Amino acid sequence: MTLKVYLSGEIHTDWRERIIAGAEGLDVSFDSPVTDHEASDDCGVAILGAEDDKYWHDHKGAMVNAIRTRKGLEEADVVVVRFGEKYRQWNAAFDAGYAAALGKSLIILQRPEHDHALKEVDAAALAMAREPEQVVDILRYVLTGKLPA
Repeated sequence: MTLKVYLSGEIHTDWRERIIAGAEGLDVSFDSPVTDHEASDDCGVAILGAEDDKYWHDHKGAMVNAIRTRKGLEEADVVVVRFGEKYRQWNAAFDAGYAAALGKSLIILQRPEHDHALKEVDAAALAMAREPEQVVDILRYVLTGKLPA
């Protein structure tokens, strides 16, 4: 069995790298949104032209980024959504809802301080993890049936 995993959510920590490194040797492929914050914010105006109004600047970027995000979510077997500590990730919540609506297997990665705010998101997930290594353990178990040592 091969799993295609989409890694969505905050882009300011190394959680993606920890999951990818931990899953080495497993039959898993990973995809994610563009994680270069500046490129993600400015892609619309860099490609389609400048905007004087910040709303339209952001709107263009969101639309261009949505092409990649939709494809990644739709093609994924498993969607991991990370909610970080520093910023409110409305886009992560949207991705979790979209993945749930598509019937994707959803793993939420969050800190305890977000438990109350994310209770509805967690209710749609098949697992809620605290650390990236727990996500790796879930993937390993799903693929091999082996529990962590």
